[in-house]
Amino acid sequence: MSWSKLKQQLESFLSPTLVGTVEYRATSYRYLPDKSGNCYITVDKKNVLNMSDTTTPIRWYQTEQEIKSDPEIMIPVSHEEIEAVRKETKGIVPEDRLQVIARSRKSSGHAKELLSAQAVLSKSNFTVAATTFLSTSIEDNLESNNILLNILALIDRRVGKKRILNMSEQIKLKHPAVQYFYELRRRTL
Repeated sequence: MSWSKLKQQLESFLSPTLVGTVEYRATSYRYLPDKSGNCYITVDKKNVLNMSDTTTPIRWYQTEQEIKSDPEIMIPVSHEEIEAVRKETKGIVPEDRLQVIARSRKSSGHAKELLSAQAVLSKSNFTVAATTFLSTSIEDNLESNNILLNILALIDRRVGKKRILNMSEQIKLKHPAVQYFYELRRRTL
């Protein structure tokens, strides 16, 4: 599918409150056929989602430790996870330490997932991801680990106000790029 058709389809699914604010852009290299073009998303004419651009307002993580120490990411720990740690340690660890251990384990797993999703995005082809988005249900796109699919679904007109407001807890565990577009959409409700 050509870029102009793909862009037209993506824009047709854009939330009415974001029309004119969010735009899909692409660059191409006419005389370098082996070099692929660059696709990115702009908000108010500012490049927001492009891995190769260092001026984006979204934080990109370099290490797992950077994610674990980020105060913006809140990892909730369930009672079952604390009980699992208690069983593993055979009950000899103090109660307050059990929660710290459980949170640390969960944040390590979460950090690995975020770095993996970020690495996939940097290698991904925007047009392939956008075509996947158009052929997949909104629910699957929202639940996906792919950052780009999450973003495209969040700014889609088929995701209503109630669903956006109910997603606040699960968005806290997503990449800052997804959180950025979630906040943008929430502000325009």
